Amino acid sequence: MTTRRNFLRAAGACLALPSIGRAAEKLPPKRLFAIHVPLGMMPQFFFPKAGETSSPYLDLIAAHRPHFTTFSGLSHPGVDGNHHAGQCFLTGAPHPGQPTFRNSLSLDQFVAEQLGLDTRFPSLAVSVRKGEHYADSIAVSRSGVVLPSETSAERLYRRLFVAGTPEEKAATMRRIEAGGSVLDLILDKAKRLEKSTAAEDRARLEQYFQSVRELEGRLQRNIEWENRPKPKVDYPQPKDIADANEVIARSKLMFDLIRLALQTDSTRVVTLSLSTFSVVPHVPGVKSETHGLTHHGNEPDKIAELKKIEEAQMTAFGELLNAFQSVNETGGTLLDRTQILYGSCLGNANSHSNQNLPLILAGGGFKHGQHLAFDTQNNTPVANLFVSMLQGLGIEADKFTSSTGTIRGFSRT
Repeated sequence: MTTRRNFLRAAGACLALPSIGRAAEKLPPKRLFAIHVPLGMMPQFFFPKAGETSSPYLDLIAAHRPHFTTFSGLSHPGVDGNHHAGQCFLTGAPHPGQPTFRNSLSLDQFVAEQLGLDTRFPSLAVSVRKGEHYADSIAVSRSGVVLPSETSAERLYRRLFVAGTPEEKAATMRRIEAGGSVLDLILDKAKRLEKSTAAEDRARLEQYFQSVRELEGRLQRNIEWENRPKPKVDYPQPKDIADANEVIARSKLMFDLIRLALQTDSTRVVTLSLSTFSVVPHVPGVKSETHGLTHHGNEPDKIAELKKIEEAQMTAFGELLNAFQSVNETGGTLLDRTQILYGSCLGNANSHSNQNLPLILAGGGFKHGQHLAFDTQNNTPVANLFVSMLQGLGIEADKFTSSTGTIRGFSRT
């Protein structure tokens, strides 16, 4: 009887991914790119005043006003824990930081299950940070495990665009085969357990078998992709920026690589955490560490310094939008086919509030150019926006975590 390992060895020769060899689609694929800013943005400079659509921060990206929508009065019900809430940005799992907390599937990973199987990387988790802090990755598996993020631009580039040496490819295949061997052992033990399992536990065991089958599928796809050439790009391999205080330059470098990853259809789902914990950003007029500035106590000098940092971040985000808008594709631009979510699970870092979150959604084929204001005291679930985003990606979903419907007043073109 053929073992699973032998099957996996043969799979590289006989498996064909659905997208490989398929005729080109009329329109490029839809994509999701979620960006989390763990320390948030000062609300008095981000949110427009009543009846307006602009603000000091939004003025910095005013050229893209037709391509994005801002939101106020949104939060995740039950998500508290100040900085701990960052790990729930895309999940909405309640009460992070508590001993009994268990995270849940993040929006990006749900999307990757639907849209990511035709690409080399079903999803990418990336971060810009110094050291280990809260929410270094916002991608969370179905089992509630935070997925590790890539912090090196150089490694990310190599993963995306540099072919491995024969020795590296052989080592990769050995790792894949070892994964198949482990699955053989696990499945064999589970099959024996099944014979003595009570009827009420069979459903749980079937879920376990389903997880094994999903892992098998990943291994098979990895074999197929390992034998496929990587795309060529007109972008030299970057060097990592060693100075963690160069947080804006490091962010821009990751923006470039993520754009290329999406443009080459190496992936369709990306998360990026932009942490300024423990850094003194190289921004003119800034001399203090960012986290300390967020607890400004309404001191004018600290507010002015923090404002310079957040303005630099917003300006870099505007440059990202410009880069996506500049890439022409069939029927539009890269921005037209990519939902870019930018925001934070901190509504006000000074008070550690997790209410009234600052959120921008750009691109993705929605009718933009507006500010959607909801009750800032009795917030609407962020997950309502997530449901609208899922439907905009062509995914049939009417519920995600704490959602109560779609986001009111928000529609697609």
